[in-house]
Amino acid sequence: MEALQFSFSVPRFIALKAISPLNKKAYYDGKLATVKLVDVPEPKLPDGSWVKIQVKYCGFCGSDMNLIFLKDSPSASPFTSMPCIMGHEYCGEIVEKGADVTGFDLGDVVAVAPHLGCEARKISPICPNCRTGRPANCQNMAKGALAPGMFNGICRDVPGGFASHAVAHQSQLFKLPEGLSPRLGALTEPVAVAVQAVLDNPPGNKDKVLVIGGGVIGQMIVWALRAMGLECDITVSEPFPFAQDMVKRAGADHIIKDGNLFAAAARITDAERYSPVMGDDICMGGFTKIFDCVGTGATINIAMRCLAGRGVLSVVGIGDDVKLDLTPLWLKIQTIKGVFAYGYNMVNGRREHAFTTSMRLALDHSEFLESMITHTFSLGQYKELIQTNLDKGKTRAVKTMFAF
Repeated sequence: MEALQFSFSVPRFIALKAISPLNKKAYYDGKLATVKLVDVPEPKLPDGSWVKIQVKYCGFCGSDMNLIFLKDSPSASPFTSMPCIMGHEYCGEIVEKGADVTGFDLGDVVAVAPHLGCEARKISPICPNCRTGRPANCQNMAKGALAPGMFNGICRDVPGGFASHAVAHQSQLFKLPEGLSPRLGALTEPVAVAVQAVLDNPPGNKDKVLVIGGGVIGQMIVWALRAMGLECDITVSEPFPFAQDMVKRAGADHIIKDGNLFAAAARITDAERYSPVMGDDICMGGFTKIFDCVGTGATINIAMRCLAGRGVLSVVGIGDDVKLDLTPLWLKIQTIKGVFAYGYNMVNGRREHAFTTSMRLALDHSEFLESMITHTFSLGQYKELIQTNLDKGKTRAVKTMFAF
């Protein structure tokens, strides 16, 4: 089968960093490229608890872009193994299943929660995070029966959805409910990221919420807040007009177009704005819940300064190394929460996975999610897909996908 494979070496890394200011395409086109189309055999089931999936759609994620352009932190390298077939936002049909698989049949269309926890790795007893229903935050991502890898697509033993066929452990499978299209099924993974972020930092109806960054996940967080029926006041900071239109459609009340969060905090939340002898302003009062979907040092610092006392900041975006002035943290006794992936939660009195919650919400509020899928490509058009994402201001791309 044809697959999009990722790999790199230290000499290639050095060479790409040297020439990339002159030729950014070198990362995905040419002899030094980190990704290339390869012809490989269809994957085999690792054991009887796995299924083979014929992929229908696979989304292209911002983390895929970071991987291709070698922007990920070296801290994640122990939890990646190469060469690997990329793609973790996928949906497809079960075409083969192991003898031990229960609850799923051939022909079922499923979305895959891609993280490789203790159960998939055949580790027993399972770690505390897996035991509490958060296998995406497993402590054993470099151990067990599989090569290191946080999730399908960055583990050399478990090919992801940038290929016609993939494999998944039965613990990763979520059957699409009747009426949910495979296109929307492939959105389940990123929607679940947004849903989990909201469930981990849930606002009340009287909260003043700020979302920094109106890209894919920022739009989905706004959508999730409204789909869950929350009536909180939502402000989004986003500089690009097309994304501003999208977050407004998703349900935002206010848009900050110029990046001046201090003025917005004073205007929207009645915060008092103070200017120190040097450095940025600081607000007393401010937004009670903030979701930072950018995650750079600059955005985290300004978020803390605009966050109210006892407020909660969820760092959703994954930026580079950051340097923080922690004065707002202790002065306003704030909470900063890390955000990564999803798991099981108590929702309306019952325990369910964020994938299940996301699919239910998508069934009832599908129109906006459908509008987010702006471009689809064949696998052979991967260079065009990457370029489309690099030129979002011109292409007006939101969520791009491979369609098989």
